[in-house]
Order: sequence, then C-alpha cells, then structure tokens
Amino acid sequence: MTPVSRRRSTLQILLLSAGFFVLVAVSVASVLLVNKAREDNALVVHTVEVEGQVANLLLDVRRAESATRAYLLTSAPQYLSEYQSAAGALPAALGHLQMMTVDNPAQVANAAKLKAAVEQRLAEFALSIERADNNDAATSVDILRKGTSADALEAIARIGRDMRTEEDRLLAARTATADRTQVLASSVTIAGSCMVLALAALSLVLLRQSSRARDEAEARLRDSNVNLETIVDERTADLREANEEIQRFAYIVSHDLRSPLVNIMGFTSELEELRGDIFKRIATLNRTASLAPAMEDATDVAEPELEGSDKQLSDDFSESLGFIKSSIAKMDRLISAILNLTREGRREFKLERIDVRELIDGIVKTVAHQAAEANATVEVGALPNIVSDRLALEQIFSNLIDNALKYLKDGVPGEISIEGRTKLGFAIFEVADNGRGIDPKDHQRIFDLFRRAGTQDKPGQGIGLAHVRALVRRLGGTMSVASELHNGSTFTITLPINWSGKNSGKNRDKES
Repeated sequence: MTPVSRRRSTLQILLLSAGFFVLVAVSVASVLLVNKAREDNALVVHTVEVEGQVANLLLDVRRAESATRAYLLTSAPQYLSEYQSAAGALPAALGHLQMMTVDNPAQVANAAKLKAAVEQRLAEFALSIERADNNDAATSVDILRKGTSADALEAIARIGRDMRTEEDRLLAARTATADRTQVLASSVTIAGSCMVLALAALSLVLLRQSSRARDEAEARLRDSNVNLETIVDERTADLREANEEIQRFAYIVSHDLRSPLVNIMGFTSELEELRGDIFKRIATLNRTASLAPAMEDATDVAEPELEGSDKQLSDDFSESLGFIKSSIAKMDRLISAILNLTREGRREFKLERIDVRELIDGIVKTVAHQAAEANATVEVGALPNIVSDRLALEQIFSNLIDNALKYLKDGVPGEISIEGRTKLGFAIFEVADNGRGIDPKDHQRIFDLFRRAGTQDKPGQGIGLAHVRALVRRLGGTMSVASELHNGSTFTITLPINWSGKNSGKNRDKES
C-alpha cells in the first residue's frame, strides 16, 4: 500500500469515527433535550391546570353564594339543592388545589389563606340557610343587604387574583423555558444533521477517489498479470526445455557410463584370471629342481600354496580386486537407479479411481514374509479413495512400508500403522512406525538424492525417499516427516482426492 493510499484509508477511518461520534452525540443530546422539553411542557400544562382549578373553585364559591341568596329570597328547593351541590364540591376542590401547588411555597401560603376564607364563607352560607329553615330568613336577607360578609368575599377575590398572578408569572417563565428548549433541540438536530451530511459528502469524495485509485490499480494489475503470464509462459517453456535437456543428459550419461563400466568389469575378470596364473608361476618358480616334473603340468594341477611375502602379496591383490568389484557393483546400481528415475520422469500418469485400502492390502501381502522375519505387524486403518495414478501410489507406499520394516529397532516388536482422512478436498495418509527414528537435523537430508541418515547398516543407495517425494509432487501433493531418534517416525502424505492430472505429462517439469 502506497503512502497516499494509507493516508486516504486513515482519513476515511477518522471520518467514519467522527460521523459515528457525531451521531451518538446528536442522539444523546436529542434525547436529553426532548426529555427536558417534555418536562417544561408538563410544567406549562401544570400551570394552566392550576389556573383552571383556581377559576373553577371561585366559580363554585359564586354558585354557592348565588344559590344561597336565591333560596333566602324564594325558599325554592331547587336553589337549596344547587347550594348543597356547590358547597359539597368546594372542600375537595380546595384539597386538590393544595396538592397541585405543593411545589410552590408562595402558592402553598395562598392556598391555605384561600381555604380559610372559603371555609369562613361557607359557614356564613350555612348559617343563613339554617335561619331560613327556622323561619328567620329576614335576618339573613338583611345581613346580605348590609354586606356584612364583604370582607370574606374580598379576601377570596384577592387571594384568587394573587394565585392567578403567580401562575401567570410561572406560565410566562415556563413557556419561555420550553420555547428555548425546543429551539435548542431543533438547533442541535439541524447542526448534527449538517455535520453528518458534511461528513457523508466528504466520505463520498474520498470514496470516489478510492474507487478511481482502485480502478487504476486494477488496470495496472491486469497489465501486470498479462505481462506476468507472458513471462511465466516463457520461463515455463525455458524450464521445460531445460528439464527435458537435463533428463536427456542424465539418460545419455548414465547410458554411456554403462559401456566403460562393462569394460572395467570384463578387464577385472581377466585381471583376476591373470592373477591366478601369475601366482601359480611364482609358486612354481619357488619350488626346488626336484619338483621340475610337476612344473610341466602346473597348468593342470591346483595352485601351489604360497608362503611369506608372496602369500601377503596374493592376499593384497585379492583384496584390491574385491574392492574394485564392489565399487563396480555400486556404480552399476547407481546408474540403474538414475536410468529408472529418468524413465519415471518421462512416464505419462494414468488417472483412475483407486481403492487405496485394497492397494495397500496388496502391498502388505507382498511384504508379509519380510514382516514376519522382522517380528512386525502392519495395521491398515480406514483409507479414503482417490483419483490418481496407481503405479505411482504403489511405488510410494511400497517404499515407505519397506523402509518402516527395514529400520525397526532391534529386539522390539515392530508396529506399523497406515491411516488416512480427508480435509478440504485432500486425502491425508500417515505411515507410522516405532522404529529407530530420525534425528530432526536429518529430516530434509533423507529426501535428497543419494543421501542417507543414521547408521548405514542396511542396503540402499539413498534414492527411495527422493523418488517418493518426486512422485508425490508430480501427483499434486506434499510430503513431510515427524520423527525423533529412538521414537519412531511418521511420514505424512497429502494428495488431492480428485486429481486433475495438471502436474503430469508436459507440466511435470514444474515439479522437478
């Protein structure tokens, strides 16, 4: 990623973070302001309700007074009922007003005064009704005409005005507060929305820039891929040609080495025969003249026995010939192995559905005698079937099982297990034993051609595992080993379950 791309990505992250925090802040502020506005509006409504309660209470007082006057003048029962209705509602109305004004000390005092004045006026009304009922209505009418109850009425009216004035003041203050809260809430919402829109616009600009940069990068990548594919094709062709040339060279060299090796073997045989003749003559010459008749038939009798330095010379000569013949045999095996490898590298794989359990059971049967001699058992577990090359699989598992039987620990019953499982389109096979084990520092060495690890007390040329790994790679898989000295070994082979054969034939050089 270029510095410009990194800066653009960092800025986008910062913008997204800022937008998130703005949204959170606006949401929190909106919730708080809405709650505050709701409280302010509730206070405004409460003030209006208090004013309404005061007005209703004063109205009930006037109703009671009007009904009392009418009853005193006419003695009509309906006025008495109206008086009783109005007078009966006043105590509850006074109590409700006191509860509504409990949050305001000034209104609490006014409500108490109003209650006392109303109760006094109600007492006067009750007394007038009682006189009327006792046929003394004239006295009550006279009292009402002279206005002796004017003080109570004036007190009620004054207290009512005071309470309305106080509520008007509260109404104005609370209305102004509610208006300010609503304005602030609207301002916060508008400001937050503008900030979010600004951040969104800036994000869109950056997004368009990123999109253009991505499109340009994709265009460059497509061009690079085209060039890369051309380069890869060219390099692959060169590699294939070089690999085929190496295989031809290895085949020619190993084939041509056969001719001098055969000559060396022939001359060695002649030298061995010549050695017999030479030492027969030496032994014959060392005899006394009395043995002359025997010398005439020296070629027909057994080789005379040598003594002293002649015998030592004969033994050294025989030992040297033995070393030469041993080296010739080893050279012959190495040349044969190289020829086999080059032939195998040119072989076309044939794909087929393989029952791996059946294939390995067949291999185990072929080494049953070898396993019995080594006091070893071979356990074959559940194995998945795959599509691959049968001959290559036989060579792979035959080599691994043969090595497991070959390198068991002396005196310990051998235990060899072969198990398999599948994972993500691949079959995983494990060949485990309880043999000598391999030093971790030699885990890579054992896969190198002509390289061996550990004690060299078993026959071999160091070709088997190298060949196995080459086959596994050609089959599109991988191979690894897990082992420690004296703790056995586990070879793990991973192969495609349904191999397409793309690494065989012409593409085999990619795995070489």
